Amino acid sequence: LQVKNATNQIVMNCADIDIITASYAPEGDEEVHATGFNYQNEDEKVTLSFPSTLQKGTGTLKIDFVGELNDKMKGFYRSKYTTPTGDTRYAAVTQFEATDARRAFPCWDEPAIKATFDISLVVPKDRVALSNMNVVDRKPYPDDENLVEVKFARTPVMSTYLVAFVVGEYDFVEARSQDGVLVRVYTPVGKAEQGKFALEVAAKTLPFYKDYFNVPYPLPKIDLIAIADFAAGAMENWGLVTYRETALLIDPKNSCSSSRQWVALVVGHELAHQWFGNLVTMEWWTHLWLNEGFASWIEYLCVDHCFPEYDIWTQFVSADYTRAQELDALDNSHPIEVSVGHPSEVDEIFDAISYSKGASVIRMLHDYIGDEDFRKGMNLYLTKFQQKNAATEDLWESLEKASGKPIAAVMNTWTKQMGFPLIYVEAEQQEDDRVLKLVQKKFCASGPYTGEDFPMWMVPISICTSDDPTCAKMQVLMDKPELTVVLKDTKPDQWVKLNLGTVGFYRTQYSPDMLESLIPAIKDLSLPPVDRLGLQNDLFSL
Repeated sequence: LQVKNATNQIVMNCADIDIITASYAPEGDEEVHATGFNYQNEDEKVTLSFPSTLQKGTGTLKIDFVGELNDKMKGFYRSKYTTPTGDTRYAAVTQFEATDARRAFPCWDEPAIKATFDISLVVPKDRVALSNMNVVDRKPYPDDENLVEVKFARTPVMSTYLVAFVVGEYDFVEARSQDGVLVRVYTPVGKAEQGKFALEVAAKTLPFYKDYFNVPYPLPKIDLIAIADFAAGAMENWGLVTYRETALLIDPKNSCSSSRQWVALVVGHELAHQWFGNLVTMEWWTHLWLNEGFASWIEYLCVDHCFPEYDIWTQFVSADYTRAQELDALDNSHPIEVSVGHPSEVDEIFDAISYSKGASVIRMLHDYIGDEDFRKGMNLYLTKFQQKNAATEDLWESLEKASGKPIAAVMNTWTKQMGFPLIYVEAEQQEDDRVLKLVQKKFCASGPYTGEDFPMWMVPISICTSDDPTCAKMQVLMDKPELTVVLKDTKPDQWVKLNLGTVGFYRTQYSPDMLESLIPAIKDLSLPPVDRLGLQNDLFSL
């Protein structure tokens, strides 16, 4: 520890833990024993009081404590499973996000207070023991011949919510990724074969992200493990990702293709966090939307790379994008970014808007910047803040630097206010040019917007014509309520469509004659499926 100002108290997070003794030893001096432990249970904190003042400088804090292996599915908890012979047994597993590392050990349990962790576990010798890092030593425990002490390598500088350990009975399958990282998938005993699909996805995904971000995976190994009792879908603990069984295991004989896609997406999502979230972590829970929205977008990019035959982006539009628009059009929606006071609020604000709208606006941002500059900006961000913390604005700044576009100004209109715009379009032919008049207004599911204020978005708009339905003839940033656009060399018989690929997070209302001209392209399927889907959704909602 570093004592910044002389004090006779140390305050830290701690929940459901009894401290037996605590002492502080300044470097090169003798240790001072704490004489009082005052628990603030409401705040999940403990104050250690010392008989003399701890002077400025570095030192070591030692704490002996007893905690409980709870049944709450958070902190360090026990997970019930049945052996192939029908016996009931328990594994010991962890789930710390957002604020439950303090149930396993006293700590400063906030994402911005990072440290390295040296973990040792004393476990029954016939059990598997795992943690974030690789095992460096395994030796018999002196007091009991049935136990072993397993010591893990020191972690990089990281947040407490990403620390993990698991003790139980598991089988595993393993592979090495192209870049030499050892990948293992741990399954219930007797089900190793069901881990092979996730293993294949993980081994392809690690090199994909390494190339995409141009930053190597920072740890020597990664384990993916199926946990019998698990509250979330999965948790991205650094180097030891935990999953509920349905999000990791695939039975080669009986699983359907939608289960495979689901596993591929969840694996892609959690592995993206190993860089975005774990190597660079949000400053505070207010920025959690970015952590999750980003991973929820890039999981599709990754699955599209590994399995192009899934046509996964069309599914993104039908699942995430439309769901987000339905919710965000309601009067009781909320902005993606909500400021978090107490971490207990995290669960309340975290919903489909955070995930699905978050992912949708990042997809729009990626399209607006272009892949090459986006990757440059991501590399800049991950390199600048590695093993540190960052806020949403820091990412915008890196992307702005890489692209030269007003990223922060554009994105603030999408993240700090709720809702999204409806764009009205009218067209007029002037000789060989088509003149489009665009007007934006807030879209409301309950009918036309009648509020006093006039919310405005900076909307990246792409326009295509029947010349080439898959390529933007024009891209423009609509940064005011009304905009006139001239499409050169567009003949009267050509149709014009906005929102190519249904990437922009807005709805479009065409004039009757513009809509009429799109009908043949829908009938002969020259308009791609994702565009037909977007058109249908917009019309249905209007």
